Amino acid sequence: MVTVNVVVLAGTVAADPVERRMPSGDEVTELRLSVPESGKRLLPLPIAAWHRDVGKRALKGIAKGDEVLVHGQLVRRFYRSGAGARSLTEVVAMGIKKLEMPVIE
Repeated sequence: MVTVNVVVLAGTVAADPVERRMPSGDEVTELRLSVPESGKRLLPLPIAAWHRDVGKRALKGIAKGDEVLVHGQLVRRFYRSGAGARSLTEVVAMGIKKLEMPVIE
């Protein structure tokens, strides 16, 4: 059986990227990407950049409202919080590119 886990999304950054330090000491850059769903509704998707270079570039060059292209993998994480066992499905980004809109005169 062959399995492929590749995600490519183009959308609008819904909030400025945020860098967090995990209890393990690892750094992660997180952002939310609004992607059009069927109809006119926007689907907010969590994006996590665990790779240091990808995260640093996102923090420097990307802001709320920017159009970006994200490629990575779909991952489901399980963790415990005060509310009990929880899970989160997110895209782990291997690359984030800001899309430049051409100026039409």
